[in-house]
Amino acid sequence: MNNPTDEASAQQRGAELGVAGIASLASVALALYYYYVRGDKQRGQFVGLWPATILGLAIYRRLGELRAVLQESRE
Repeated sequence: MNNPTDEASAQQRGAELGVAGIASLASVALALYYYYVRGDKQRGQFVGLWPATILGLAIYRRLGELRAVLQESRE
């Protein structure tokens, strides 16, 4: 009883979180590069803070979408 448009919408949301996950992993890799390879510890620590921010923004956006869906279902 799944609606095909619901499945496509779920896949799209998953892709958006996937992009945030990939960006977070790239940020971790960049932080490790700066910290260990280049020896720039301060920049490595700064870049190492980005993944939490990226994932936090992705979650916030997702919660906004879920809130809109809940409001629509109440109407």
